[in-house]
Amino acid sequence: MLSKEELDFLEYWEKNSLQQKHSTRPFMIGLSAGFVLGISLIAVVFSGWYERANMVANSRLSSFVFLLAILGISFFMAFVYRKFRWETNEQRYRELLARKKTLEKKEV
Repeated sequence: MLSKEELDFLEYWEKNSLQQKHSTRPFMIGLSAGFVLGISLIAVVFSGWYERANMVANSRLSSFVFLLAILGISFFMAFVYRKFRWETNEQRYRELLARKKTLEKKEV
């Protein structure tokens, strides 16, 4: 028998799966995670704890290219996170649906 939580999820995902596929909330969470990664990368480069990397970054690295790379990483993480969340929920939905059908067959 499926639990109340699992039945609620089945009902919710039937109604909202397409809406969640294009939702901005997971995208924004992934985008913020990408920006956190980028900010931590900036902090590591400018902290000077690895002096050789700091010298190479100052001599060869354009700040525009560096910021563009961080922006690219952030958007990539946002798209991947949104896709990952949707795929995880879709897989859970299909597993629960299959389990529900097998339980119904056993009862009949």
